[in-house]
Amino acid sequence: MPRTARIDIPGLLYHVIVRGIERRDIFMDDEDRHSFVQRLSSLLEKTETCCLAWALLSNHFHLLIRPSRGKLSTFMRRLLTGHAVAFNLRHQRSGHLFQNRYKSIICQEDEYLLQLIRYIHLNPLRAKIVADLGGLNRYRWSGHRMLMGKQDMPGQNSDFVLALFGEKRSEARRRYREFMSDGIAEGRRDDLVGRVKNHERTSGDCRILGAPEFVEEILLQEGVEHILGESRTISEIVKAVADDFGIPVRAITAGSRMKAAVRARSAACRIAMDEGHPAAEVARHVGMSRYGVGTAGRRVYDR
Repeated sequence: MPRTARIDIPGLLYHVIVRGIERRDIFMDDEDRHSFVQRLSSLLEKTETCCLAWALLSNHFHLLIRPSRGKLSTFMRRLLTGHAVAFNLRHQRSGHLFQNRYKSIICQEDEYLLQLIRYIHLNPLRAKIVADLGGLNRYRWSGHRMLMGKQDMPGQNSDFVLALFGEKRSEARRRYREFMSDGIAEGRRDDLVGRVKNHERTSGDCRILGAPEFVEEILLQEGVEHILGESRTISEIVKAVADDFGIPVRAITAGSRMKAAVRARSAACRIAMDEGHPAAEVARHVGMSRYGVGTAGRRVYDR
């Protein structure tokens, strides 16, 4: 059965779920988690992406984000490629780290924003990583601790979330804590992770969480049909990778042997092939042989 195309429109709220390949761990220890959080925080600020909730577990993570300037796919590609390269280098492993496709669900804010914040932040408790809300307050790897004022992460929009619970910070945190406590007995919510296609309050499109009118509005937005089938050119991919690595495009296309250029060239080859461009076309753009492109692409993971 063919895979359903993602809807990728800046300005919408997305619940993103990423799992390790074959459900393997993507965070082995706190150093991996710290590295990921630093990368996430930096990317949120650079791309002006709003993050309202997040949680890391051993073999997957959740994000609740609203890209404002760019597409979700671009944000996720930079986040996942960066973590995969760092993880494989540090642990001297090879092969893919993540499942091929992350799950992204467009969410109707008025109806589901608070429920999603609570659901995502209660993940460590449901997974029995922590025993209670006190333990969740001490858990460093979710946005809940930031909302409780125990830690800070640049890029997480805690002020926006707390304002939903009250004007005064202390009162807002008290109400937020009560809201979290009330949700513990709720357990797993399949509708919030896109697993129920015919939920009574949603449409049958598992890519969108919301009332039928909201789903129709999203699908009818001008440009959606074009966005669904949109594919970047190889030149656009190379430019984006060069910008991400902070090097000139020519460093990638002219065969520079600088360490950053070699890594960027490998990343560009991998991303271009993942987006469906034939190796022969990629080879012409980066000045390599077809075999060299395949080898360079594998280098992103085979460290």
